[in-house]
Amino acid sequence: MFNTALSEEQRMIRDMARDFAQNEIAPRAEQWEKEGWIDDAMIEKMGELGLMGMVVPEEWGGSFSDYVSYALAIEEISAADAATGTMMSVHNSVGCGTLLNAGNNEQKKQWLPEMASGRAIGSFCLTEPQAGSEAHNLKTRAILQDGKWVLNGAKQFVTNGKRAKIAIIFAVTDPDLGKKGLSAFLVPTHTPGFIVSRVEHKMGIRASDTCAITLENCTIPESHLLGERGKGLSIALSNLENGRIGIGAQAVGIARAAFEAALKYAQEREQFGKNLLAHQSIANMLADMHTQINAARLMVLNAASLKDHGIPCLNEAAQAKLMASEMAEKVCSMAIQVHGGYGYLEDYPVQRYYRDARITQIYEGTSEIQRMLIARSLVNYQG
Repeated sequence: MFNTALSEEQRMIRDMARDFAQNEIAPRAEQWEKEGWIDDAMIEKMGELGLMGMVVPEEWGGSFSDYVSYALAIEEISAADAATGTMMSVHNSVGCGTLLNAGNNEQKKQWLPEMASGRAIGSFCLTEPQAGSEAHNLKTRAILQDGKWVLNGAKQFVTNGKRAKIAIIFAVTDPDLGKKGLSAFLVPTHTPGFIVSRVEHKMGIRASDTCAITLENCTIPESHLLGERGKGLSIALSNLENGRIGIGAQAVGIARAAFEAALKYAQEREQFGKNLLAHQSIANMLADMHTQINAARLMVLNAASLKDHGIPCLNEAAQAKLMASEMAEKVCSMAIQVHGGYGYLEDYPVQRYYRDARITQIYEGTSEIQRMLIARSLVNYQG
């Protein structure tokens, strides 16, 4: 358990999240995966505990204390169930966080208290079938007609797409302006023309609803423009630090769950007259897993601490997300190896951890994108 340099409040938040996650979420994770849905009542409880508004200040109904606490809580929830960690992270970081940073007071007053309480889950609709990492290459259009915005297009890989009550949608408003022609919009999901066209069936995090969204003459008031017209790309990119810190913390949580399962199995399973942990090759494997998890956690908490102090940390967040996500796949793979053939069976959770971990190298920016961003920073490297 990580305690170094944590304040009493940070430890309390971490311990609260851990107790709740292990007692309430973990026992239900397998069932939720089979059903493809997180129980609504559990999200309501998370809202009551302040977990759904961790980046939102109290004045807007949130529970914000600091980003280190947020990262610690994401790790704990994800260690119990990665799908719930995904829902929480996306809702907080690019849902609440985007509205907090780009919204006007009226928009914040209308939506943030509902979102921070968990009564209104948010989704972030940027990716399209033809545009993933190339975020400026959108085809969804928004046209201003008679004082209302009319949206048409398609969005892909939308986390919380079915569950969300409010969607932040990015669309082209001025095609001739290229990157400066994108804008962001707040779209209540009950709006006619907002269509959940498909709920994706995924390799992992199956209880997290990932959807394809179709917009067919989806009409919203002019006041639902989020931020300034033409500032959509900068709004989309402004929460990269939050998102990557969150996914890095999620990856650490998944890896920790896999390590703890492997350690428990190695302590109980006997081979050649002694338990697995007494075999040096297994002990060394577990030592490597534990070390890699702790190293990744420190990188995540370092990025979160920099953000708490108002220090730009896009590079540190990218490094943390890159290392934590790639570490998680390796650790989960080793956890299966420790279990031997049993690790390949659905009877044991390590196979689920392995499947869940894989997505962390893809969403919120692929590992290739993280390396590209880190490499760019080396141009002005000063040591």
